[in-house]
Amino acid sequence: MAKKSKIAADQRRREVVARYAERRAELKEKLRHPETREEALRGLQKLPRDASPTRLRNRDVVDGRPRAFNRKFGLSRVRLREMAHRGELPGVSKASW
Repeated sequence: MAKKSKIAADQRRREVVARYAERRAELKEKLRHPETREEALRGLQKLPRDASPTRLRNRDVVDGRPRAFNRKFGLSRVRLREMAHRGELPGVSKASW
């Protein structure tokens, strides 16, 4: 289980990214035009650091583990294995051949 503070910080970052997404998109579009490039760069620099989507980290939705994340299920490998063995994931079964 990840620290509660890390999970909360990640959630806060996701909210900031969502809040500034439209503004960032407008400024990124202005970057493509040479006459508005300087203004767009200044605008992007004034935005909060956490407004950048690259600062987000994929985390397990159950316990917040940041490593070994499986995008299809939104779980870490550890949690995915546990839930699959208990039959809590529909359509997932243990392989046997």
